[in-house]
Parts: sequence; C-alpha cells; structure tokens
Amino acid sequence: MRNIRHLTLLGCAFTFLYGWASASAKPNIVIVMADDMGYSDIGCYGGEIRTSNVDRLAENGLRFTQFYNAGRCCPTRASLLTGLYAHQTGIGHMTSENERQNFDLGYPGYRGYLNQSCVTIAEALKPAGYKTLMTGKWHIGTFEGMWPVDRGFDRYYGIIRGASNFFRPAPEKLLVLNRERIVPGEDYYTTDAFTSEAIKFVREAERDDSQPFFLYLAYTAPHWPLHAWPEDVQKYRRRYMIGWDRVREARLERMRAMGLIDDAWEMTVRDAVPWGTLSAAKKDEMDLRMAIYAAQIDRMDQNIGKFVDTLRDLGELDDTLFFFLADNGGCAEGGMLGRGPIEILMTKKGYSQSYGQAWANTSNTPFRKYKHWVHEGGIASPLVVHWPAGISAQGELRTQPTHLIDLMATALDVGEAGYPKEFGGNKILPLEGVSMMPAFEGRAIDREALYWEHEGNRAVRRGRWKLVAENRGPWELYDMDADRTETNDVMAIHPEIGREMIEMYTVWAMARDVLPGRPRRKPGYTPPERQYPETADYEPLATTP
Repeated sequence: MRNIRHLTLLGCAFTFLYGWASASAKPNIVIVMADDMGYSDIGCYGGEIRTSNVDRLAENGLRFTQFYNAGRCCPTRASLLTGLYAHQTGIGHMTSENERQNFDLGYPGYRGYLNQSCVTIAEALKPAGYKTLMTGKWHIGTFEGMWPVDRGFDRYYGIIRGASNFFRPAPEKLLVLNRERIVPGEDYYTTDAFTSEAIKFVREAERDDSQPFFLYLAYTAPHWPLHAWPEDVQKYRRRYMIGWDRVREARLERMRAMGLIDDAWEMTVRDAVPWGTLSAAKKDEMDLRMAIYAAQIDRMDQNIGKFVDTLRDLGELDDTLFFFLADNGGCAEGGMLGRGPIEILMTKKGYSQSYGQAWANTSNTPFRKYKHWVHEGGIASPLVVHWPAGISAQGELRTQPTHLIDLMATALDVGEAGYPKEFGGNKILPLEGVSMMPAFEGRAIDREALYWEHEGNRAVRRGRWKLVAENRGPWELYDMDADRTETNDVMAIHPEIGREMIEMYTVWAMARDVLPGRPRRKPGYTPPERQYPETADYEPLATTP
C-alpha cells in the first residue's frame, strides 16, 4: 500500500530507506459529520444509543470534550470547509436555495453562498497531491458555479440543498453525482447511499497508490424528517417510555463517570413538560419519535462501521486521520412534542416530522438551549479523532477548547499543504483556525478567543470565560471551569472581565462583516437571477438502487 508505518529491522540501509518513506508520506484525511445530533446522543459521550463503531474509534483515539461548531447547518459547513468564520465566507445566516428562500441580503456576510474570498479544504489540499472526495449534504451554494465540483472536489455524490426525505429525496433537493441528476430507486435511504458512494470513491482512489485522499462525508442523519428502517427502530421501541427526566439523569451519570462532565456542574433545568402529565397515548407516540431518532443515529453508526472496515481492508485505516463530529446541537424545531402526524412516522412519507424540544433537551444533556443558539446546547459537539499512525494516545480525553475552524488548519498541517494568499485571481482572507496537532499530543493550543454569532445570538470564549447572549437579550458571563452548564451568571461579580470581552466581540464583529440581530435585505438591493447548472435539469439522468 501507499504508506509504510511498521518497519521490520532488515538492516540499517533498509531502516533508513523505509523510515524516510514513512516520514514523507501524507495521511488520508476523513471528516464525517452528523446533522442535528446532540452532545450526549452517542455511546462514547454518555448516550444509550448503540454506536459501537464510533465508540471503537474513540477507544483507540481521542475524545475532545470542548469542541465547538457554529450552531446551525449552513454556517457550520461554511466554517468547516474554509477555516474562517461563516460571515467571512458569505454565509452568516443560511444559504440561498431558491427565489422563495433567497438569503442573499446584499451584505458581504449574508450573500447565501461561499464567496471567492475563501478556499475550501479541497481547493487547498489538491495542489499538495490529494484526491478530493465528498458525499452527503452540501448546503452552502445552490446555483451555477457553487457546487462541490466547483469548489475543489474531484468527485461528489449527495444532496445540494439541505435536508430531504431519507427514502425519496424530492427532485428540487438536487440529488446528484458530480453534476448529473440521480433518481433514487425503491430501496433507497440517504445514509446508506452516501456511505456506499464514499466507499466507491475511496476504492477508486486506491487504484492509484501515488496520492492520498481527503474525504468529507456529511450525513443528513439524524436531522428531521424522522425516517428509519423498521428493524433499526425496533431496537429502541419502548426504551424511552421511562421519560426524558430519567434518560437525562442516566446520561449525566455516565458522562460524569467518563470524565466528560465535572461532578460540580449542575444539570440544567428540564426544558420540557413533565413526562407524567402526558396521556398514555402521547407517551407511546413520544417513545416512537425518540426511537426513530435513535435508529437514525444507529444506522449512521452502522454505515460508519462499513466505511471503517473498507479502510481497514485497503490497509489505510492506520494512515487515515479520521474526525467525527456534529454540525450543531439537538434541534428543537417542531414544538415541545414534535411535528408531523403520528400516522406517517413509520412510513416513507413526509418531510418535516421531528422529535421535538423535549427530546432535544435530552440530546443536549446537560447543557442549555439548542440548534440556533450559542449557549452550550447549541454549539457543543462531540469530536472523536482517530489516527493510529499519528496519535500514540488511545482512549484519552482532550479538554482544550477547539472549533471546527481548526479542521482546515489541521488538514493543511498534516497534509503539508500551503494556505494561499490568492486563489483563482481573488485575494483570500487569512486563516482563522489553528492546527489541532498540539492538542493531539496533550499540549495547549495558542489562541486568544473563539467567537460566535447567529441570528443575533452571540458569544465569546476566552480561556475559562464565556460571554454569551440571546438575541436582544443582555450579556451573560460564565466561568466554564466551574460551571460549563451555564447555570450561574457571574457578570455582576466580574464586570471588568465582561466589559473586556464585550469589547473583544465588538471588534471581532465589525472586522468580519457581522451585522446586529437578524438583518433584513439591504435597502434597494435586488438579488441577481440565478439558475441551476444546466446538466442538473429536472429530467432523470441516472438512477441508483
């Protein structure tokens, strides 16, 4: 195989030769991301959902306890791929998908698509010799010139526009192979299909042993709609009849035992109606909703296992830097008890049925808030890192605050790739993230602070301190060493720290095209007319099983 990591002592000459080859080899890089999954849902982060494959990666790698995303799907995807804050890429809010949902507001930070002032990981790694592959959800540019194959990816299979029906993605969601429209077959399921295509891409890449590969696999699971295979749902049916309080308490106990959560941190107050006030029929329905959600995560883990097995069969697992994370916290969209009629929950119908705020509160145990917000429940993500050839530690925790803007810097570091000042004739903004390599070795990461803004929700993390506010609400200050669950606002006790961090946020926001609140379209601005690429018209061009 391409990389040689384990040497047999065959003499000084051979040792020198193979040692030089090993040092000069570049690892494969794989980023796998779940969609709308809470911090405590998977087994290795305290959850009861069966995720043996991700758990095994954690046992043989690292778990980061304070890794952060951007709080919402589009901003997270923009930051992950560019190493910049989302507003710098033009996606300070959401992507522009069509005339009805046109989020091009006319301001630089709110154009609704990746601009030309950034480069993607794929664009940066390709000159360093990497094959660049992607499957799954894109959601950071819908129209002509905005697709993955336009932004550095050699191969792409997935959905251009956001979430979809898992069994029958609608034509307007733009399910494509590179630029070619795909019509799903009868037994189609997005999680399975994204994985199968990722495996195909990797096997194709391995036919040429001279290049490493970068693969970005962006699942839509467990984002609504609640869609799962019946055999997966049955594993969890009736398990959640104990109610959200007891599930949260059990998760917290496991998280404390694992060292993920400090014993001194209080559990946040339940943000749901009491389980005991529900009728027997409603309890059964809520058990079903959570069982389907759990099954979506279970199926994703099964597929991750298949992908990992492929890397092992190809002899590439040890030489692959593998990341697993989530794009934001659990999603409360759909109201307290979920959205969508119960009659369609175990069918292939529907698009928006959800598990609701009560279960999202459980997914984010023990933190406050949800997707959209920048309290810990919205932005705290599990991060599993696995790289046997590059990380000697196994089963250890890393507590350094890190952010998905760091993934680009880390990929460039291990891939020995440069970050351009210009690309395609455009000036490129300086990289915001920093390499996580020191953290892999247990050392501190040198940075002043991390920042967030989405829909007016805003935050700053500087060392042990976190400044945070809801839209139009007052600033709050928390000591994250003593109170990561954000239950004790200490702004009145440390006003000088609060003032310093407010000023830091103001300077950061002004320099990165962040507008206050959720801005409306610029007065007098009319978004340009845009079209889907001609090769992705609505006539079926290909079919997959």
